[in-house]
Parts: sequence; structure tokens; C-alpha cells
Amino acid sequence: MNLTRYGLIAALSIALLAPTLSQADRHDDRDHRNEHYDVRHGHNHYYPARGFEVRAVPREARVVVWGGERLWFHEGVWYRPHGHGFVVIAPPFGVFVPVLPAFATLVVLGGIQYYYANDVYYRYYPEQGGYQVVAPPEGEAGPPGQPPAYGGPPAPPTSDNIFIYPKNGQTPDQQARDRYECHRWAADQTQFDPTRPSGGVPPEAAATKRADYMRAQQACLEARGYTVK
Repeated sequence: MNLTRYGLIAALSIALLAPTLSQADRHDDRDHRNEHYDVRHGHNHYYPARGFEVRAVPREARVVVWGGERLWFHEGVWYRPHGHGFVVIAPPFGVFVPVLPAFATLVVLGGIQYYYANDVYYRYYPEQGGYQVVAPPEGEAGPPGQPPAYGGPPAPPTSDNIFIYPKNGQTPDQQARDRYECHRWAADQTQFDPTRPSGGVPPEAAATKRADYMRAQQACLEARGYTVK
């Protein structure tokens, strides 16, 4: 009798749970279909698509005020209020954010150092204490649906990407400071600055000096507790 009762309870529990699991599976499929995979510059990261609506932003999202409007930023994704929730957007040029995700890609284009994530280019300004959203460099496409800046094919990077992985639990703020300070140290040591045209050296010496700069920057970051690839 008890076994029959317990068997009936188990069967009812499974029957009630099945629709819930089915709905969860469909929800996961829907979320996946609304993501895009950003492969530019070897970034290789998934993001929700622009225009995708969410009920709430992540709790850790940072509020950024721009032009009197409140925007939210989290892990490379920008949001603005929309209806009863939020919508994923492309950020306006000129807006500052204090911290980028650790997986942002560092790339040098046209002799200028950028950070890249989610179809957005940033430049670091220590005097402003953060990263500014800037227009795509010449020859680079902007967000999906926008043409390259000058209408031609993307230009290749003038230097290797740098990926850093903190080994000592460094915060994103600390990573940003270390990256910038190691960049400045490497530029001073090698007299090559990738943020300047041709690195600030004669064109015929640029390739050798760039290699020296990359080695110096890597040595500085490794000394501060990072794995550099």
C-alpha cells in the first residue's frame, strides 16, 4: 500500500517536472539563438545580440551616466532601460567606463593601442581613470550592420595581440593599471611606443623595435604575476 502510494507520488512529481524541464530547455535554446560569437582579432567570445531584451541587468553591472541617460555595463555588454526591462545596445562614442573585462583584447591598429570587446573599441586614458568608447579605427568595421570606417576591407593589426591571465587574483582595476604601467615601462626601455606612428622610430627599425617592446612588456607583466600569451 505504501509502495503504491509512493509510486503514485513519484509519477506525479515526474509529470509535473517534465513541462518545467522542457520550458528550461527551450529557454536555453532561445538564449543561444540570441547570442553572437565575436571572432574579430581572435577575441572569440559570446555576447547577447544587440536589441536583445532582458528583465534585469546583472547585479554587478556598473551604472554609467552619459548625456543625462543612465546606461549599464557588464562583461563587455551595454544596456539601457527599455519598457519594463533593459535592451542590449551599442554604446555611444565618447562614453567612459572605469573597468573592462579581463578578456578584452589588446590590439595595436594604425600605431594606436586599443582594447576590443563585443564589436567595440576602447582607448585607455589614465588621466580620466577609465576607458573611452571610440570610433572603429580606419579600415575596421563597427558593430554588425555598419560598414568599415572608410568602406574598405579590415586592416590587419600592426602588432600581436596580448592576452594576460592574472595568477594572483588581481582585480580588473589592478589589471588595467598594470597593463598601462608595463606599456609605459616597455616604451621607455625600448624607445618604441605603439601608440605613435611607426612606434616613434624610423620605419626600417619598427619591426625590430616592436619585437623588443613586446618582450619588455611581457617581462614586466610576468614579473607582476601574470601569464602572458
